Amino acid sequence: MMDIKPLSVNLSARQLRLDTLVRLRWLAIAGQATAVAVVRFGLGFNLPFGLCFGVIAASVIVNLILRIEYPASHRLGDNAATILLAFDTLQLAALLYLTGGLENPFAILFLAPVLISATALTPERTLCLGLLAVGLATLLTLAHRPLPWFPGQPFALPFLYVTGIWTAILLGTVFIGIYAWRVAEEARQLGQALAATELVLAREQHLSQLDGLAAAAAHELGTPLATIALVAKELDHATPPESPIAEDLKLLRDQVERCRTILTKLTSMGQEEGDFLETISLKHLVQELVEPQRALDLRIDVHCHGEGPEPVVRRNPGVVYGLSNILDNAADFAESAVTVEASWTTQDVSIEIRDDGPGYAPDILLRVGEPYVTTRSAVKRVENGDEEGGSGLGLGLFIAKTLIERSGAQLTLTNAVSPGHGAIARIVWPRHAFDQGAAILPQPGKGENLTKQGNNSHI
Repeated sequence: MMDIKPLSVNLSARQLRLDTLVRLRWLAIAGQATAVAVVRFGLGFNLPFGLCFGVIAASVIVNLILRIEYPASHRLGDNAATILLAFDTLQLAALLYLTGGLENPFAILFLAPVLISATALTPERTLCLGLLAVGLATLLTLAHRPLPWFPGQPFALPFLYVTGIWTAILLGTVFIGIYAWRVAEEARQLGQALAATELVLAREQHLSQLDGLAAAAAHELGTPLATIALVAKELDHATPPESPIAEDLKLLRDQVERCRTILTKLTSMGQEEGDFLETISLKHLVQELVEPQRALDLRIDVHCHGEGPEPVVRRNPGVVYGLSNILDNAADFAESAVTVEASWTTQDVSIEIRDDGPGYAPDILLRVGEPYVTTRSAVKRVENGDEEGGSGLGLGLFIAKTLIERSGAQLTLTNAVSPGHGAIARIVWPRHAFDQGAAILPQPGKGENLTKQGNNSHI
């Protein structure tokens, strides 16, 4: 499998675009200015109008500086994003202090910076911003200017009610922060895992196209090689047998013939043997998957049976990779044996891979196959020589599941029913989907390009 470094990808994916924060702050500025103006001029309530607009103007100045100093595409580091969100929290707290503290219904906006941080920053920084918001909310319960209200009608909420608002902000900060972080983290992990899947699939497709590239190279090299052979032959005829270079010319002609033989084999591998290389029976596919595991100190049992003619399918590097990955996992966790059973009927084709290992842990079983969900411990990775943590991250099984399901199959991962033990992976294709690849192969001599039809095959 390719060496994938999800940590560095994850860090770059978290970076928040400056333009996003600037636009959100402009929206907040417009809302704050409108609210202050409506309360002062629309409702006629008395409030420190000048101080309120001074606090709002601080956000305007920060936005203008950021817009002038940095391009819209600039991405903020964690420190810069945290400072800007902390500034927004402090600015909101100052505005609330002037307009009634937590008695102001807009106190709920304390949750906005925490929500943005939860979706774009690390949990540690979100925790710091959450503590800042809760701390400022606590201060506002104890010290603030009166809530703007009708002249001569003082308005004050009971302290118990204000305490309830503070509690709501506290719980909202915790719940929304955790919820938003979890949703954003799952989206990031899925995006990174799908990108890794595409990289692996592209690699496997490139490997499968090497025979075609070899044939093309052989065709292109044929003309200059023929010229070299012709010149060497003419020089050999024009050189006396006793000449000191006669032996060198003979060696040159022998090597030219050897090169022509090699190119002929490469060309025939891409043409005459194309059908043999492109298609494979189900039994041979299973044997091909199992053969690399024979060298292990492990018993591999293979069973193939079914109704009617045995399925013949066109090779799909993605599916071969996925099946090999699942078989590798079974061999890694098996105690003494792995069983591979292939069966077919007129309705479907299935491959079942079973091992006699511990199986999936209960807390993993419901999420197995998701990206970055793994049963491999850090100890096992170190024992396998993976000091950098490049494997054992749960991506292998996710990629295998994605590639297999892309072929039209359904992959089910379960544990064996007691008293048995071990994990079971069952892959089932509808028979028509499994047979489709072999059915569309061109007949020999038709001159059709096998590569162009690769997208129609399923296995």
